[in-house]
Amino acid sequence: MKGTSQNARDAALRAFDPVAAAAGKDATMLARELFAVVDVLDGSGSLRRALTDPSRPADDKATLVDHLFASFDERVRTVVADMVRARWSDEADLAESIEDAGSLALLAQAEAEGTLQQVEEELFRVEREFMAHRSLLTALGDRSSDAADRLAVVRDVVGSKVGPTTLALLERKVAAPRNTRLLNAVRELVHHAAQRRERLVARVTAAVELSAAQRTRLAGLLKEAYGHEIQVNVAVDPEVLGGIKVQVGSEVVDGTIVSRLADARRRLVG
Repeated sequence: MKGTSQNARDAALRAFDPVAAAAGKDATMLARELFAVVDVLDGSGSLRRALTDPSRPADDKATLVDHLFASFDERVRTVVADMVRARWSDEADLAESIEDAGSLALLAQAEAEGTLQQVEEELFRVEREFMAHRSLLTALGDRSSDAADRLAVVRDVVGSKVGPTTLALLERKVAAPRNTRLLNAVRELVHHAAQRRERLVARVTAAVELSAAQRTRLAGLLKEAYGHEIQVNVAVDPEVLGGIKVQVGSEVVDGTIVSRLADARRRLVG
């Protein structure tokens, strides 16, 4: 993926990440709908061109997304609309990036459920099994065979050995391999899961919910401060009145009104 497309993808996924992380059990549904958008794009060259045409106004493309996918969740339509507003080096990069958003939603769900390490380990074991059984890898990667048959094989072979999130990730790679070999696709999933687990987590308490833009900006500021990617988890507590409290590991930065009042009170008493 070239620079322009890479930048568009990265910006959209940064904005979508906190949305996916906050989706809870809905994340599976979001992933399913994002994958459905990809399938529609893969099946229509004219639609891909319409949504990536640089001469077409960005808002027109976003409106087309809202019209075509009106029955889909608003969070799905928002991230797809964000993507079609951007510029792409190649029309195929749009669908690939939406595919990445679907996988991100499933990994974010695993992270929220505390099963991300399990997912990473299961994907790694599947990768090892595929490498040890080349005939299985060949059968699952055979794009000339029916997708339903390939899915039946992967469910039979690994379905009882992995959790539902891992299975959902694998099923998607088997059913819709795109331009990547299956083994490479699994390795990429392992990498993304490992990369996600290594990120620092910022626990943020605020009086009101932060917007996606505010979360993204806060994550960027924290990344600059700590030198690592930061996962921003926000808890809403009206009792803080205003400002935010940020905790990263054992470090706490409390800028809430309640904290400032308490500090002023201590100074007066002292």
